Amino acid sequence: MKRFYQIIMFVLTIVLLTGCLYPEEQLEKNQVPNDVQLETVQLAIDQYREANNGTLPIKNRDSDTPIFQKYPIDFKILKQYGHISSTPGNAFEEGGYYQYVLIDPETSPTVKVLDLRTIDKMREVYMDLELFRTEHIYPPFGQDIAPGIYELDYEKLGYDEPLYVDSPYSTHQLPIIMDSNGVLFVDYRKDVYDILRKEDHNYKDGDDIRYLLTDFYPIAPAYAYPLTIENGEPVFLNDTKKEK
Repeated sequence: MKRFYQIIMFVLTIVLLTGCLYPEEQLEKNQVPNDVQLETVQLAIDQYREANNGTLPIKNRDSDTPIFQKYPIDFKILKQYGHISSTPGNAFEEGGYYQYVLIDPETSPTVKVLDLRTIDKMREVYMDLELFRTEHIYPPFGQDIAPGIYELDYEKLGYDEPLYVDSPYSTHQLPIIMDSNGVLFVDYRKDVYDILRKEDHNYKDGDDIRYLLTDFYPIAPAYAYPLTIENGEPVFLNDTKKEK
């Protein structure tokens, strides 16, 4: 009997050590959603929409919420009505790094995800920006990079180096930028340029080419400043009618 308990304790120790030593990036909560997960959630969305006269199972957000963050999926509703059995393990609701959202909700609701590490970084910088603005009249504008678009003066915000977010699409570091109203955005031009260079597409001058990222990746670009194409290059879409 003693030998039996020794074997049990040995097995439990191995299991615990395996869990502790398992690479963080390989844990389910950290994995980028795969095709099966996306298709399962998409099917649940389509079924719910058909059964409820086009209504979508989404959480309410303010009207000025950035477009790619505006329609988070409500898994509680989907489970309540039996359209899905469980929430994906990499979803925010399960402690994961991704929030499942819908894009193009009015014509073709499509499931994508947001990388919450990008959102967390932006919220951190927003907090510092708000503190700065309680003491100063103007936001910490840096060098202008396009009409109405500026770098951040990171030193005024108390940082030692320029502010970036890690791209969820590549190894690029993407600059955090600001418009003339002091609203923060992420500059995704590097990632969009990579797609323009490598992939076939039907976008033309004046189109919102942020959707290139969702055409080729499961991840939606959080806080993305509107972009268009000009002479084959991604440029900021400085149009008063642009949708942020």
